[in-house]
Amino acid sequence: MSYLVDGYHGDTAATAPVSERVAFIRRTYAHVFGAILAFVGLSAALIGSGLAEQYIKDVFLANRFAPLVLMVVFIGGSIAASRMAQGNKSVEVKYAGLALYVLLYTLLFVPILTLASDPRFGFTKPGAVPLPLLAGAVTLLVFGGLTAFVFISGKDFSFMGPLLSVLSLVALVVIIASVFGAFSLGLVFCSLMVALFAGYIIYDTSNIIHRYSTNEHVAASMALFGSVAMLFYYILMLFMSSRDE
Repeated sequence: MSYLVDGYHGDTAATAPVSERVAFIRRTYAHVFGAILAFVGLSAALIGSGLAEQYIKDVFLANRFAPLVLMVVFIGGSIAASRMAQGNKSVEVKYAGLALYVLLYTLLFVPILTLASDPRFGFTKPGAVPLPLLAGAVTLLVFGGLTAFVFISGKDFSFMGPLLSVLSLVALVVIIASVFGAFSLGLVFCSLMVALFAGYIIYDTSNIIHRYSTNEHVAASMALFGSVAMLFYYILMLFMSSRDE
């Protein structure tokens, strides 16, 4: 999920020599999977230590508008982190942006991961495979399929950017309305969001092939990691909604 607003810098991967293009793509996907591992490890540490449950009690249960405040912090922080990774910033600044990005996603997701994985809350039955693991497996399958589709087709899907931005804004309005109106978003909304972030994965993957320059692997990996993370979030929400209903 890209927050790029000031264009790309340098020669794009599409026009670079084959060796540079391949190296860039490998670096980008290595960073994506590194970010995923960091996210999983940090989330597991917070849940295993009990800090996640305390976080839910002190933040989310203490104030009904806490999720909305966290969303504002998350969006603002994500934009800042993305800008840190763009352009001619130093390597240290770019990696600080990536670290901040992963931390923000962890803080946003850890409440739902706690609820979904703990049998006490009824979403995962005792002895069964935790729901987040199932959602993660489905996410990786979808991610792999969409990635293969974009690479095999070789098409430039950057035209999807404006449409995805508009749909994201509409979705954000609906989410904010649900917080103030105290209504559930339900299966239909979650299904639409899965489709939206599948679209973002196609868009981000296309940009990696056609639009990013070969020195922007950190920014490219951040955009793709965000899209994969949000796809996982709404697949997990789908699973939880189906169990709840």
